[in-house]
Amino acid sequence: MTNTTPMMQQYFEIKERYKDCILMFRLGDFYEMFFEDAVTASRELEITLTGRGPKNKNPEDRAPMCGVPYHSVEGYIQTLIGKGYKVAICEQLTDPAESKGMVERDVIRVITPGTVIEGTMLDEKKNNYLIALHKGEMGVGMAYADVSTGEFYAGEFTGPLYMETVVSELIRLESPEIIASETMFLAWNDRMLDQSEQRFPISCYASPDFDFSRARERLEEHFKDNFDPIYWNAMPLAVEAAGGLLAYLAETQLNALPHIREIWAVNTRAYMPLDATTLRNLELVETLRSGKKRGSLLWVLDKTGTAMGGRLIRQWVQQPLADRASIIRRLDGVEELVKNYISADELREYLKNVHDIQRLISRISYGSFNARDCLSLTQSMAQVAPIKSCMSGFKKPELRDIAKNLNPLNSLVALLKSAIADDPPFSIREGGLIRDGYDKVLDGYRSAATDGRTWITALEEQEREATGIKNLKVGYNKVFGYYIEVTKSYYDQVPYRYVRKQTLANAERYITEELKNLEETILGAEEKSVKLEYQLFCELREKLTEKLGALQQTAQALAKLDCLLSLARVAQDYDYVKPELNQKGVIEIKAGRHPVVERSLREPFVPNDAYMDGQNHRLMIITGPNMAGKSTYMRQVALIVLMAHMGSFVPARSANIAITDRIFTRVGASDDLASGQSTFMVEMSEMAHILRNATANSLLILDEIGRGTSTFDGLSIAWSVVEYICNPSILGAKTLFATHYHELSELEGRLPGVQNYRICVQEVGEDIVFLRKIAKGGADRSFGIEVAKLAGLPEGVLTRAREILGSLETADINQTSIGHQILETKEQPEQTSLIEDLVSRRILDRLRVLDISQLTPMDAINQLNYFVEEAKKV
Repeated sequence: MTNTTPMMQQYFEIKERYKDCILMFRLGDFYEMFFEDAVTASRELEITLTGRGPKNKNPEDRAPMCGVPYHSVEGYIQTLIGKGYKVAICEQLTDPAESKGMVERDVIRVITPGTVIEGTMLDEKKNNYLIALHKGEMGVGMAYADVSTGEFYAGEFTGPLYMETVVSELIRLESPEIIASETMFLAWNDRMLDQSEQRFPISCYASPDFDFSRARERLEEHFKDNFDPIYWNAMPLAVEAAGGLLAYLAETQLNALPHIREIWAVNTRAYMPLDATTLRNLELVETLRSGKKRGSLLWVLDKTGTAMGGRLIRQWVQQPLADRASIIRRLDGVEELVKNYISADELREYLKNVHDIQRLISRISYGSFNARDCLSLTQSMAQVAPIKSCMSGFKKPELRDIAKNLNPLNSLVALLKSAIADDPPFSIREGGLIRDGYDKVLDGYRSAATDGRTWITALEEQEREATGIKNLKVGYNKVFGYYIEVTKSYYDQVPYRYVRKQTLANAERYITEELKNLEETILGAEEKSVKLEYQLFCELREKLTEKLGALQQTAQALAKLDCLLSLARVAQDYDYVKPELNQKGVIEIKAGRHPVVERSLREPFVPNDAYMDGQNHRLMIITGPNMAGKSTYMRQVALIVLMAHMGSFVPARSANIAITDRIFTRVGASDDLASGQSTFMVEMSEMAHILRNATANSLLILDEIGRGTSTFDGLSIAWSVVEYICNPSILGAKTLFATHYHELSELEGRLPGVQNYRICVQEVGEDIVFLRKIAKGGADRSFGIEVAKLAGLPEGVLTRAREILGSLETADINQTSIGHQILETKEQPEQTSLIEDLVSRRILDRLRVLDISQLTPMDAINQLNYFVEEAKKV
């Protein structure tokens, strides 16, 4: 623009400092955007694009412009943030009514996807983490913070597979914004990170605060006594990442962030690491198909009554405990609540009145805490004393520690109750938020403002009597203030002490010394009252700032109590039992149930047992048709083990669970077209990850290994994987291995620790009934055609399939005998009578799984006919 106004010069100066942001520039009751920002905002927000400047001039001299109302700005910001933009909020720092020249303006905060604190823009039961990554020579440092709650963590990952751990952590944290140092950002050129980058919103943040000395200095300055240099010196990468994160927060939030008071170390040894595939396949917090919470393990376990508890139990589900003592401590706490159900119900009632204290605290730090927030905090803190009293009878350490950390802050609560009105407005600058009787000076101002109308009425009567002007009235408007109005017919009766103020068509308006003094008293009282209320509220907010530590400690204790109450409620309602924990490598589950499937079924769930150890029952080969329940059974075992480690009761009649270092899953597969990987390649990559990371203390859930390639290739890989896992000198992990390669059943008795199990199916003519029961022994067929019939394939297709199957079985070279040949080849190189051996093994396998007690007379005749027809083939 050729002629730039002082206000636009102010805009350009501020925009120059925030080039990468959409600048929302406060003008009166609107936030305005100009030039490129306006074009972008009008498109993304679908609002009208206008222009600023002389309308009769060249259109090029008019600045593109659009705006949004200040009172509804959050919705617009949320839309922009959700589309990946940063928004700089430029506020008026001086009152336009009092400013003689240009209104002072400056950016008070930059809102990015990872720094949102507004409740309307956040999922109340999910953390909103901002992550910083820094790569060193030997590993990666990671720091992450939720500015809406004040949580701040830092850790580092080293070793040969550290990057896989980083990726798993990024998936677990689900951050909307990740900043990376220059060294880390360059590492995204690596092939594996290139694939990951498509999933993670990572941007480069070039800051000198990723340097160790600068980072440590920044951390010491911010956390003060809560930062131990000796402890953190042992984790230099973590310190560097945390320094970069703090620098970014200081640059964008533009306040001291007093609610971020402690830095917590990411202690990977305290938790069972869960890789991205396991988090996804076990559907811990969301389902594979819909990505929704409903249908996940969290959906079953989350009965929390507060948003704080909801966020914490999500963390518990994703981070099961690794230490046996810690698990038992949590289980004991749940057990005591289950036994003391009356007290537990009372505690739940109190928690219903507890708001999100953690996020209220962040609003205090940001100066956006209003009077209604104050009421929410007061109501929440009023519950602490009765909760603490209710918990006085508990004996278990987990509950006693929670009660110990509850601080009622009685004097502060009493102060807030006495200060804040029952129904205050949202704004803290318009008055009406401080309760009568809290401040004598304020009461005086209010009395003057309230009694002013009475004073004006009395003055009006007094002047009518003194002048004899019967229609004389005292009025008020914002421009002229108070005045005495006299119509033309009474001009001759106006006394000399009246001073003319305004002339109207049929009347004159006057002012007197007495009315002028009264006006100053009334209007001054209203203005002073509003200013004093704002001052008093700011003083209250300062007193709350002094108690942030105690408030945060209490909030954390309430969140933990809420989670334990949730697990106790689930245990009571769904008939869960307290698991035992052992370090002997034994997993023994009696009448176990799938926690999610059980809640989704209308009919009763069929329970199943499971037994595994590190010796003779190390690997379970599970066979049976599709849809019979193999995957459900395996996931059920994995979830029960995971729930036990998170300190939850489990769905079973009894459970004795070995301390497990990792749970790995390889369930199903899909193409990863974005990274150029086929279904089979994805499967093999996941299998390679498992075999590289699993130990003898891990639990492996493997479903249909090798099904993405040809039969012989797939069988070869599956067979080799089983041998590798079973070898105690190589791996020896406890494994559930579901397969349609019945040849693998030959491994029972030949490889140490292998046991065959099958999902029971009942044949009714050409139909099958899934019994959902697991039994010892292998299945001799997959019932694929029968399952296809249930799925609705045309009868013609099914008939032809039966014909082809019969031909293949007659000229069999892909049945049970293959497994026998693989094993026998090593022992007896010369093979004879292949057909005879094939038929005899078929008959023997059929006899092994035959349950005579379940046969009807017709079933018996059909089985006998099968054996006769098989014998004729020799």
